[in-house]
Amino acid sequence: MSDYKNIAYHQLGPIAAIILNRPEAMNALSPQLIAELRAAMEAAAKNTEVEVVIVTGAGRAWSAGIDLKELNTGIENGTFTSDKVLKDGEAIINLLQTMPKATIAAVNGFCYTGAMELMMAFDIVIAAEEAQIGDTHAKWGVIPKWGMSQRLSQLVGPMKARELSFTCEPISGKEAARIGLVNKAVPLAELDDAVNEMANKILDNSRQTIAAMKHLYLQGELATLKEGLEIELAYEKEITDRTEFLKDFVNNK
Repeated sequence: MSDYKNIAYHQLGPIAAIILNRPEAMNALSPQLIAELRAAMEAAAKNTEVEVVIVTGAGRAWSAGIDLKELNTGIENGTFTSDKVLKDGEAIINLLQTMPKATIAAVNGFCYTGAMELMMAFDIVIAAEEAQIGDTHAKWGVIPKWGMSQRLSQLVGPMKARELSFTCEPISGKEAARIGLVNKAVPLAELDDAVNEMANKILDNSRQTIAAMKHLYLQGELATLKEGLEIELAYEKEITDRTEFLKDFVNNK
């Protein structure tokens, strides 16, 4: 899918930038937007030139979450009836977690429910202090399917996760950084600079090692500590992109 209508995709050297682009609907996740985002993620994952993937939103929202109007609700008795939307969302999350590249969510504004679930699958999240982030599944009577009940408690702890999900009250980007839901928060006017600075710091390092570390972090999150340590000890991956750097370091020591 090359002619995107609901997102914009730009590649600037080793950085792929994806913009959720339905500002008139607060970038709500319509079936078409989700399908396009999946296609863009797949393209970035396959592109050997891309080392960092950044996703942000147009206008005043990162994304307001699933577009229930576009789905014609798409929900029955608290359960999603749109199988395609569920599978596309699951595929996006899987790509975010497994592609051998760093992914950054630049949360510029409102980020609710399904969008928050996607946000939590990124490697790094930088939010505007003014952003509003929240889980509103209980407000609409919908059971989460993209990982809210598991990832949120891992990030902020079980008690805080319950508070956020039970009250449906959003928190600011600044508060999200304080409780560990996002990596950092900066004023909206400084968000692009902060994201670019983070991307460039990543680009300074071994992309092969970052890919290996990303794999190990994910395996550890899915295992016990004992299992994770065993996985790390047994894991082998040839790293060749720092050979000259290491030689120079040793020779100049």
